[in-house]
Amino acid sequence: MLTQQKEEAIDIAFFIKKIQSALAYRESFYADATTTAFRVLNGEGDGLGGLTIDYFDGYYLFTWYSLGIFEFRSLILEAFQQSVSFKGLYQKKRFDSKGKYLDDKDDFLLGTQAPAPLLIKENGVTFSIYLDDGAMTGLFLDQREVRKTLRDKYAKNKKLLNTFSYTGAFSVFAALGGALETTSVDLAKRSLPKTTEQFENNHIDAAKQNIVVEDVFLYFKYALRKKMLFDIVVADPPSFARSKKHTFSANKDYVKLLKEIIQITKVGGVIVASTNAASFSMMRFHDFIATAFKELKGKYKVLESYSLPKDFRVYEKFQEGNYLKVVFIRKIK
Repeated sequence: MLTQQKEEAIDIAFFIKKIQSALAYRESFYADATTTAFRVLNGEGDGLGGLTIDYFDGYYLFTWYSLGIFEFRSLILEAFQQSVSFKGLYQKKRFDSKGKYLDDKDDFLLGTQAPAPLLIKENGVTFSIYLDDGAMTGLFLDQREVRKTLRDKYAKNKKLLNTFSYTGAFSVFAALGGALETTSVDLAKRSLPKTTEQFENNHIDAAKQNIVVEDVFLYFKYALRKKMLFDIVVADPPSFARSKKHTFSANKDYVKLLKEIIQITKVGGVIVASTNAASFSMMRFHDFIATAFKELKGKYKVLESYSLPKDFRVYEKFQEGNYLKVVFIRKIK
């Protein structure tokens, strides 16, 4: 339901009002030259459930999560064109029954096509974005504040392990923060060239970083066997993942994941535990952390926590929308 007002018409004026309100809320983001990628409309948080719009240096990406909102697509696009100047528009369809990406031959909508890659900035760091290359763009925008904190407060002179590393964004920020060494582990074969690319965008010699294409759980076994210990371990797994040998569900398996990580983290080291699972609360996530340390007879201290940043606006009556949970944990024992 788009409106609670029975008399309110769902017309172009309705969508112009929603879009202009969303843009006004993010005015400070447009003014920040060090960050040129952020969310400009976040579903229920901006009164348009089932739709997100992300900004990438003059280009906008619409992601449709429900057929209901997609039926208003032409009106929304017209309203957007009347409200915003842009270089080009792209779209992703995610209203498959399981929320999967519906593959189009071309995700480009109108305007001019973006270069591939499109280079954007996040807190002064350069990243390659691909707007027409499948479901993902190359960067999860909701982790922006977490990456900055890692770079500015924790990385200096540390050895970092970045698990489920995707395109290595946490590793890039750690390296720029003065990390002695980064190791990025992800099962996807394309993580190697993609992570290499992001390092090179920031004039970091990728050959001096460790990029490992491997099942993360097999890597844990290897690290334990080799008695490897890390100063910082980042864990940002998908809510659900399946490999040949492992199935991971954040709801059922996060305690087990943490126990693996605790064992390869130095005493005094930091674990950055993250999940985007909307099916449990931050309180429950803290329970997972407590359980993992208790089962290993360890001790820890919570240093700081993060949920969604300001641009990922959340509707106060739909707290399930505030899905991101990140906790910085110091291993004491």
